[in-house]
Amino acid sequence: MESVQKPYKCNICQKSFRCSSFLNIHYRSHTGEKPFACEMCDKRFSQKSNLKVHNRIHTGELPYTCHICKKSFKQHSCFDTHLRSHTGVKPYACDICNKRFPQISSLSRHIRKHTGEKPYTCDLCSMVFSDRSQIIYHVRTHMGDLPFICDTCNKKFPTKSSLSVHQSIHTGYKPYNCELCMKSFANSSNFSRHMRTHTGHKPFKCDVCSKTFAQSSGLSVHLRTHTGEKPYSCELCNKVFSRAAHVARHLLIHTGEKLYMCDVCGKAFQQNASLTKHIKIHSRKVP
Repeated sequence: MESVQKPYKCNICQKSFRCSSFLNIHYRSHTGEKPFACEMCDKRFSQKSNLKVHNRIHTGELPYTCHICKKSFKQHSCFDTHLRSHTGVKPYACDICNKRFPQISSLSRHIRKHTGEKPYTCDLCSMVFSDRSQIIYHVRTHMGDLPFICDTCNKKFPTKSSLSVHQSIHTGYKPYNCELCMKSFANSSNFSRHMRTHTGHKPFKCDVCSKTFAQSSGLSVHLRTHTGEKPYSCELCNKVFSRAAHVARHLLIHTGEKLYMCDVCGKAFQQNASLTKHIKIHSRKVP
């Protein structure tokens, strides 16, 4: 098969194209030029085709319709992705664990579970996230924007999925059942994490020391031992910690609260470790 000739080369990045019009469009990625403007909202685009797709937001036009379920889409790419939900085709594979995905964006999010990368940072509290949607929902907790309300107890949630998980507390509905120990779960993510306790599978690997973890959260916490990051601080003395649990335990020093009580003598302690050590006094055999 003959290779396609690409005689038109960009003098900025050296990328080549088969016709001059493609090169001209490409140059706009360097110059930032956006000559095509929407007449309704003044948003601008570098290509006429992008403007055409954007106009459908205003017109409501959905030209691509699925012949199986009749759902319609404004972009052909979204239509193609949707069809995979019917065909089961998953063309994008993870190089680390071979799990496959119907969209490249889903693969990109998945890979961050292995790497522990969290590129999205909250400007209000510096908390970091691996997915853009997560930070959007998180910011709602700062703004008090919790649009999803439980019909039973009126508790509010930032996402529909978090409300659904919560409602299982009231309904007791747990559709995900472990065939090994018969334990049940309300959502698939908790079920998947549980299954690793049986299989011992630890898919999340530290790039620094190669230590592996069963959960991405465990990897994220571990990485702080290498980076020295301590994102949690005490509001009273500004001491910083690598884990939220550590700052919660530290706060007991300020409050004087003693949550752990000995069932034998009633003595209370600030830390569970101290209680465990104390109980040994009662368990000693008297000579």
